[in-house]
Amino acid sequence: MSTRVRYSPAPTGELHVGSVSTALFNWMFARHEGATFVLRIEDTDRSRSRDEWVVGIQDTLQWLGLDWDEGPFRQSDREERYVAAAETLLAEGLAYECFCTEDDVRARNAAARAAGHAPGYDGHCRDLDADERAAQRDAGRASVLRFRTPDDGTSTFVDVIRGEVSVEWANIHDFVILRSDGSPIFFLANAVDDLDQGITHVIRGEDLIDTTHRVLALRRALGGGDQPVYAHLPLILAPDRSKLSKRHGAVAVEEFRARGFLPEAIVNYLALMGWSPGDDAGEVLALGELAAAFELERVTHAAAVFDEKKLEWMNGEWMRRLETDELASRVVDDATARFGDRFDAETFLHAVRIGQERSGTLVQLVDQMSFLFVADDELDIAPEAWTRLESVDRVRDVLDATIAHLEDCTWTVDAINLVERIKELGLKPGKVMAAVYVAIEGRAQGLPVFDGIWLLGKDRSLARLRAARARLG
Repeated sequence: MSTRVRYSPAPTGELHVGSVSTALFNWMFARHEGATFVLRIEDTDRSRSRDEWVVGIQDTLQWLGLDWDEGPFRQSDREERYVAAAETLLAEGLAYECFCTEDDVRARNAAARAAGHAPGYDGHCRDLDADERAAQRDAGRASVLRFRTPDDGTSTFVDVIRGEVSVEWANIHDFVILRSDGSPIFFLANAVDDLDQGITHVIRGEDLIDTTHRVLALRRALGGGDQPVYAHLPLILAPDRSKLSKRHGAVAVEEFRARGFLPEAIVNYLALMGWSPGDDAGEVLALGELAAAFELERVTHAAAVFDEKKLEWMNGEWMRRLETDELASRVVDDATARFGDRFDAETFLHAVRIGQERSGTLVQLVDQMSFLFVADDELDIAPEAWTRLESVDRVRDVLDATIAHLEDCTWTVDAINLVERIKELGLKPGKVMAAVYVAIEGRAQGLPVFDGIWLLGKDRSLARLRAARARLG
């Protein structure tokens, strides 16, 4: 049998970095092993699934470079298949109708806890006879379909990352496989699809490890042969080691894309969260290099901590790897939309070349060059930046000396360099250059200031410096 893996997200929102990590590890495994990578959309939860998220999943995977070989298959198109499987289980006595409402189950769970027993479905409807079930239906009671779990014994499987995983069946209560509206539950759809699609390896997050016992029981009940190879990936945690969520900042890949992160950096960073290509491989690796080095056995079981600063560092490294023209092509649409009629292609390309060496994201790159494409009398100097300018030691002398220097120097970056002129004032350039930055660029740091002055031009640079000097009085 050929090796086949699948990525099966639910279309209930933007793709969380943890979900994308699962897609990436499946993709790397597939490409390393020459396996088939299947994309499956698990949209059986009708109340939460939306078509725009289905499109968004595909767009995000394509942007990241994670192509698939088959699919996307939508579970919502296969509900008849799941219902047929459920009816087979019902006919064979492996499933049964349950007429308990959610309130009924909650009340009995509360009573169980009060009595010192473990909560969980207590099998209330398990042994109803045909007449009793007919009476419930005649009374208009809605029903779900529950799978009858084994009464005793142990469920065991071997996980590539975590070793043997076992649980006693006494701790797994009969679970729902069809809702009262006839729609399938995740466990049933998952088991049927993996069987029908010939999935040989299941690579997914550690948070799903407990569901494996239910899925394997359903596979066996449906006549499934050998079980897949399972590998449950480490979770991605926040810096405080809690579950990564929106309260920690951006968690969706689409958010990072909007903030100017490159797809190359995102997949590179996520690949190294819980896996290492080896001591000699380095950290900055292209997608093809990651796939070539990938071995499932090298995945660690320890949770990984998401560090946005490390991601930004890696993004900067990838920005510097790109050819200038390629980097410019990644930001030109944003720049033209932002700067409108003031956009100048030649100045823009120079700004990309200069800013490439010090930007961490594409958004930072465009922000750094924004002072070039605004009218001199419209330069926005934020209050905190102006306060920084005013706090510079002998700021009036610094601006006067800068104006005098620019009035007389030739217009090259080397000639514009103000270091010696500042030293002649008895000042340290590193302590006072923020004043020049603010006057020219509207912020205390940005593009290298001498390059920025050169790009802005002599007349415009002098106009801004004189305006700042006049504002000081």
